[in-house]
Amino acid sequence: MIRYTSATTGGGGKGNVTPVGNWTPPACWYEPRSAEEFSKYVENMYDETVNTPGQHSYAKASVGMFRDQYKDGKYKNYNLDEKGEGSWWVAVRDEDRWTEPEAQLCDKQPFWVENGAAPPVENAVTPQVLAELAYNRIQLPTTEVTLAPEATTKVNLPTWAWLDKARFKEVSVTAALNVGGLNIQATTTAKPVSLKLEPGTPDAETYPASGECTINDDGSIGEPYAKGKANQNPPCGIRYLRSSGDGTFKLQATVTWEITWTGTGNPNPTQLPNGTFGNDQDVTVQEIQSVNR
Repeated sequence: MIRYTSATTGGGGKGNVTPVGNWTPPACWYEPRSAEEFSKYVENMYDETVNTPGQHSYAKASVGMFRDQYKDGKYKNYNLDEKGEGSWWVAVRDEDRWTEPEAQLCDKQPFWVENGAAPPVENAVTPQVLAELAYNRIQLPTTEVTLAPEATTKVNLPTWAWLDKARFKEVSVTAALNVGGLNIQATTTAKPVSLKLEPGTPDAETYPASGECTINDDGSIGEPYAKGKANQNPPCGIRYLRSSGDGTFKLQATVTWEITWTGTGNPNPTQLPNGTFGNDQDVTVQEIQSVNR
């Protein structure tokens, strides 16, 4: 079984990274099981199926045929006598995506592969596949930016926005597999690179104009507002051009993360698609003609 370990992220809530573009991690793959693991899996599945009250006879017949193939048919006793010479390779589907068409591509029944031989399937697990599976398990900190003014801002008044460097550090997940003759691992690392601000209304301007605030050398994003900067434009922020009335604007703050992996046979960081994670926060904008700050 693949084992995952992750580094600690900053405080607050967390969420999954979303890949940029149409790329997604694998929805299914093949990975090895030892002869002992595979025999226990099949026997437990058989016992549970045939002993479940009300179970349909078709299900019992189907699981019986499956069991016979590996116990007394094409293979003998799950190849336990050859357990040091190879492994069973089985199809695995992402539990969150098992209904997707991509998850149905791994439809080959379990098969035996001798140690050192290449599995005869396209979706066999490799260090890169491990890296892509680890990508799907990266948990990133929430992206609630600090604003000044904090609670309520004013029309035509620049609002400063920033993110604390302590909460936006590199995040990594390591996936490892050690079964029979296969011992591989990969570490996927996400590094924050920029913050995208979307004001929640077209009647607003962003700083910079692109709305993309790049990360500073110290790992922070933007710059905290300080007394005496009222007449300056923020390096990262927003200027609302109209009031939010009795409601609020949904400011969307999304951090882009650069994602790379290293692993068995691949010591140098290799790019995977960038990822994003963000959330909305309410901003109240009031119409005030003259503001002392």
